[in-house]
Amino acid sequence: MAKPVSRILVVNDEHLVLREFVKGLNAAARSLDNPLGITFSGVTTAKEALAAIESDGDIQAVLVDDTLYSLGKHDGSRRLQVSALEFVQRITRFRPELDVYILIAQEKEDDVVDALFTESVDGYFYREERDYRGIYRILNAQIQERARTPFTDQLKNYVWMAKDQWHTPGHSSGESLRGSPWVNDFYEFMGEHVFDADLSVSVPMLDSLMEPKGVIAEAQHMAAKAFGARRTFFATNGTSTANKVIFQTLLAPGEKLLLDRNCHKSVHHGVVLSGAHPIYLDSALNRKYGLYGPVPKKTLFAAIRKHPDAQALILTSCTYDGLRYDLAPVAAAAHAKGIKVIVDEAWYGFARFHPEFRPTALEAGADYATQSTHKVLSAFSQASMIHVNDPRFNEHLFRENFNMHTSTSPQYGLIASLDVARKQAVMEGYKLLSRTLALGKELREQINSTRVFRVLELEDLLPEEVKHDGIRLDPTKVTIDISGCGYTVDDLQKELFERYNIQTEKSTFNTLTLLLTIGTTRSKVSRLYDALMRIARGGKAPRRLVRTPEIPAFTRLRYLPRDAYYCGGELVPVFDDKERVNQALARRVCADQIVPYPPGIPVLVPGQVVTREIAEYVASLLRSQKRMEMHGIVLEGYQPCVRVLKPAEERGLHRIG
Repeated sequence: MAKPVSRILVVNDEHLVLREFVKGLNAAARSLDNPLGITFSGVTTAKEALAAIESDGDIQAVLVDDTLYSLGKHDGSRRLQVSALEFVQRITRFRPELDVYILIAQEKEDDVVDALFTESVDGYFYREERDYRGIYRILNAQIQERARTPFTDQLKNYVWMAKDQWHTPGHSSGESLRGSPWVNDFYEFMGEHVFDADLSVSVPMLDSLMEPKGVIAEAQHMAAKAFGARRTFFATNGTSTANKVIFQTLLAPGEKLLLDRNCHKSVHHGVVLSGAHPIYLDSALNRKYGLYGPVPKKTLFAAIRKHPDAQALILTSCTYDGLRYDLAPVAAAAHAKGIKVIVDEAWYGFARFHPEFRPTALEAGADYATQSTHKVLSAFSQASMIHVNDPRFNEHLFRENFNMHTSTSPQYGLIASLDVARKQAVMEGYKLLSRTLALGKELREQINSTRVFRVLELEDLLPEEVKHDGIRLDPTKVTIDISGCGYTVDDLQKELFERYNIQTEKSTFNTLTLLLTIGTTRSKVSRLYDALMRIARGGKAPRRLVRTPEIPAFTRLRYLPRDAYYCGGELVPVFDDKERVNQALARRVCADQIVPYPPGIPVLVPGQVVTREIAEYVASLLRSQKRMEMHGIVLEGYQPCVRVLKPAEERGLHRIG
């Protein structure tokens, strides 16, 4: 097993003093317990230090002398200098996960300490003492503390105790499967520790997710510090449930919510559960590639001005295709009206750990951020986090809503994976993300070199109406134009899967999207390039691709989604007896969410009026040969139907539009 490597950078502009410190600290590291492989190296200028921090992902801490440092630049005849305070700010802005300690003169303690500790400095030492062993012990303990996984450690301790179980779950550490002639193959496939670690809330030492006071609370506190939040909560039902919990906390029935219609379906389900009055905002559309982007800034600002009584605004950043909002001005505008800002960061949970991806939603001013830790970091599927920076956070109400959705029998493996994902992000996230960025750049160049496939860059992806909105692209999402390869997108995906053992993330009628993560390797990149090059060399003539119809713009809500959803309704066929679009569907009020997937944007939500245009759009998708799921459509026999409100039900509801 690979052993960790941890480097600590010492910064001092006096060569002799620096050499003495580095020598003494390395001697202490060799003579004392050193499980994390700590070594020390030194530089004399801020420029050298920042370059080392940028290039070396194994640096875990910085020891800075409280003096002036040269940046290596000249302004006329003098060399530009920065103070230790300014230098610390630059370090923490670039890599906030690093531990930073200061060397100070004892007589300057009162002047320096207060100023430095407002900058998240972890501690200080007196320059004159030269207690290398003591300094090493403190630095070693601090890095070990950051590397702890309190819940996972306790879970492993309990498993090693091998206690007899007279409690749930029924498989009893796998005993019900082990040796069975019928299901032992499943036990062998999954591995014994999957069952050993699948335990019950009957084990007090493993804490309670519903009311954490022990190791789960400690793990959540460490995650909050790592991700830059005031509070963090672990969710084992995915970000879908995380969004619903926040909605029920912030929104009472009838209160307004501003939301992008392109939000994940869980957001629309949250509207139903909370009873909110949604103000739907249409996102920008790239018609050439069938990609839905962010809501234009002018639309957001107009909605905030028009609905100052809204309780919350929710946006998705980054989008599935990697488009990131310029969130700070939007959050500021919302806060000026007292509107809470929620950001669904399901696809962007790693952003805190590399400057290329920042600012994060929380850094841009969001009150709440939900992250699918399982999508982009090393957590199990369904394992997500809720980060809270709301200065008026109602913890009691949040906890009641959280417990409403959380199982009383959570999967402890999911909680452990969140603990481990946080540790990895803090200890080597910068290093792994640097590798991912390098592989992404390499992959883009290789795909473009095929001369048949082309990677779409930011300018290609941005719809015209958001080109001046400060949108940025997450380079770990790679969208490929496949229109010149001679395959339909469905046939290309089938070819990649069946012949080359490659599964892609998503598609439109003329694009494929690939997701790079911290688990992407150069060998995977090479295999993908080889497959695409072979397909490109196959020489198929380009073919006309059938464009997916555009989703009609949002019409209007007649009733609150919750009120419409809970009506019994009746089923109206999409087609009439002559297989034409059923004209009886127009002007009725939908009771369900009708979602073509992909792209996953609802064409109808509960309470929305069905128009002739929408009915024809739904009918065209149902007739299409393209493989597409249609969530919300009810099949009565072979007849696709939409559930709509009965006239009598409408008379009993309060109209909102």
